[in-house]
Amino acid sequence: MGDLELGKIQTEFAEVIWEKEPVGSGELVKLCDEKFGWKKSTTYTVLKKLCEKGIFQNQDGVVTSVLSKEEFYAAKSYRFVEDTFKGSLPAFIAAFAFGKKLTKKEVDEIQNMIDKFKEHSDE
Repeated sequence: MGDLELGKIQTEFAEVIWEKEPVGSGELVKLCDEKFGWKKSTTYTVLKKLCEKGIFQNQDGVVTSVLSKEEFYAAKSYRFVEDTFKGSLPAFIAAFAFGKKLTKKEVDEIQNMIDKFKEHSDE
C-alpha cells in the first residue's frame, strides 16, 4: 500500500469517487468541474496520484476504489497509532481521552468492543 497521506482537496476528491463509484472518467471530470472548478487535466493528474497510492484504479475509463472508504480510514488510523504510539492502542486511547470526559455511551461502546475482541480471541 502506498502513502496514504492526502491533502484536503485530495480527500474531498476521494470522497466524490467513493460516493459515485463506479464512475466513468468523463463523468468524474464533469463532477470535478462543478465541485472544484477543475480542468480535465487537473482531474486526471489528481486521479493518477491517488491511483499510484493504491487507493483507486482507472480501467477502461471506469474509476473504482481499490480501498473502500472504510478500509482507507482504518489503514490511516492504524498507521497513525503505529507511528505515533509505537502501535500501542492503550497509549493512543489514554492520549485521546486525556483531559476529555468520556460519556457513558462512549465508555459502553469501548467496553463492547473489548468484550467482542475477547470473545473472538478465545476461539
